[in-house]
Formats: sequence, structure tokens, C-alpha cells
Amino acid sequence: MTYGELLERTRWFQESRVLLTAIELDIFSAVGRGARAAEVAGRIGANPRATEMLLNALTALGALTKRRGVFRNTPVTRRCLTGRPSQSERAAFLHTVNLWSRWSTLTEAVRTGRWVWRGEQAAQGRWVETFIAAMHRSAKARAPEVVRAVGVKGLKRMLDVGGGSGAYSIAFAQAAPDLVAEVLDRSEVLPIARRHIAKAGLARRVTARTGDLRSDLFGEGYDLVLVSAICHMLSPSENLDLFRRIHGALAPGGAVVVQDFILKPDKTAPRAAALFALNMLVATEAGSSYSQPEYASWLKEAGFTKIRRIRLEEPAGLMIGVRRPDFAVRRPSGRAGL
Repeated sequence: MTYGELLERTRWFQESRVLLTAIELDIFSAVGRGARAAEVAGRIGANPRATEMLLNALTALGALTKRRGVFRNTPVTRRCLTGRPSQSERAAFLHTVNLWSRWSTLTEAVRTGRWVWRGEQAAQGRWVETFIAAMHRSAKARAPEVVRAVGVKGLKRMLDVGGGSGAYSIAFAQAAPDLVAEVLDRSEVLPIARRHIAKAGLARRVTARTGDLRSDLFGEGYDLVLVSAICHMLSPSENLDLFRRIHGALAPGGAVVVQDFILKPDKTAPRAAALFALNMLVATEAGSSYSQPEYASWLKEAGFTKIRRIRLEEPAGLMIGVRRPDFAVRRPSGRAGL
């Protein structure tokens, strides 16, 4: 990396902040089919001079066009960032807005080794909606690839731990007409999951129940337990405990499928996974991105065999383990699943 490239990279945040502020102020909806700066400022309740500066910068970045003083959306911003959040992808982008305040604490988090940001607790309801919207957008796109990689032959019962919007359960149920799936998540997430499940016409085969993935016993007799985008939120000891409880919930020969960022053994690649480890530093008590050897070690200790990795498009991948019927796992203390 040259000096010029280094200097330029330190300023990348400026473009990001321009876009995030525009999303936060709902600039693109205010622009609508075309508007002058003063009109946009009036619609969002902002200063006209400052609004025009922001609109000009957005045009420079290619997010708007400008002709004879009238600003207009591009095809992408019109499709993704206008209208009500429930009718566009704006809700998913708002999750990135929420990440900004977390990442501003990175210096202190590195100094102390601890999560220092607590802003999420002050706006929990808004955070849940935007977070699940962002996760649903990603999960819906990846779910068909995960279903193909895992397969559905012989699957009758599935548990989706921390299943969020239910996107993966929906995809598995669509691929396996006899499959019954359960989404387990926090109570405030379940209405969102049920909304997506109902929209897919699968309310009879995909259900959602409240559960605490950090402590609950999950039940028993499942052919497949999916843990997608969960392990990075937990510490190594919490992941081992989670896999032990999953082992107990599986039928003999049943499989756990873990989808997450998977680092190379030296933890410097893939780049996105290494950066995501810092996202967990500023956002969780003890989470991180983990390597393939770490996942393999936890799964083996929890009683799984036939442990393997399936490579998907980086930085995420799958780790799969099969329950050993002859392995006696120490029964963890916890609340029994429903």
C-alpha cells in the first residue's frame, strides 16, 4: 500500500457518512420524483443550505442526479431507498446507520478489551426491526445455496436456533414438502418471523417459539439444527455449551449446520471476516469471528462426528457435524425447551 492509498483509505468514512446521513434523514424519499434543495429541506425539516450541500455530495457519489437545480433519484436509490421501510430495503440499510455509533467506540474497546457502547438498549425496538430486516435480506439471498449444500433428503424435523425472520426455515420447508420447522428466537423477534412465514404460506409447517439460545434446552428428536449467524455473538465457552445442548436435541444421526464467518487458521482472512471480528468487539460482550479449527474443536468436544466444512461464497461458510449416538454428553443446566 502506498502513502497515497493509505491516506485515501483513512478518508473512506466521509463517503459512508454522507450516504448514512441521507438514509437516516430519508433524503431519497424526500427527493421523490424530483425536487429542488429547498423543497427537500422543507420535507425533512432541515436547513436549506446544508441540505443542498448534502444533495450535491450525493450527486457526486452517484446516488442522485442533478439537472437545472432539480435532484432526482437513480434507479438504485429509487428502488431501494424510497417509500415506507416496509415496502423497500431502507430498513435493512438503517442497520448500517446503527452500526456507526458502535464503531465510533472502537479505540476505547481495543484499549479496554471490552464492549463499551450501550446505545442499543435505548432504542431496542427500532434496532430489532432494522437488524432483522438487514438479516432477512441477506438470509433470503443465501438460503437457496445453503439448502442445496446441506440437502433435504430424510429431513422431517428442523430447529432454527436464533432464526430471526425465518428465511432459512422457509427455504428448507419449500424444498422439503414433509419438513416441519421451528424458529427459536427472542419474543420481540417472533412477530417479524411469523409475518414472513405467513407471507410464504407456510404457517402450518413453520412455527416460531420464544427461547434463549444461551441457556435453554431445545427439546429432542430433530433431524437438523441450524445455527446461522449466531456463533460470532458468543464466546468460545458459550459456543461449546450451545453445541452440547444442540447435540442433546438431535435424533441419533441428526446433524448440526453452522453458518457463519469462518476465518483461516491465522485469522487474517477472509478480509470481511477479520473486520467482522471487530464489529463483534464493539457490539458484544465476548463475540468474535472464529476459525475452522476452533469450530471443529468445539463440535468434537460436544460429541459430534463426521465434522466437515462446506465452502460457500466467502466470507461465510458451513460447518457440519453429526450426532454420535454413543457419546455421553454432560447434560448442561438450563430451561427445558417447549
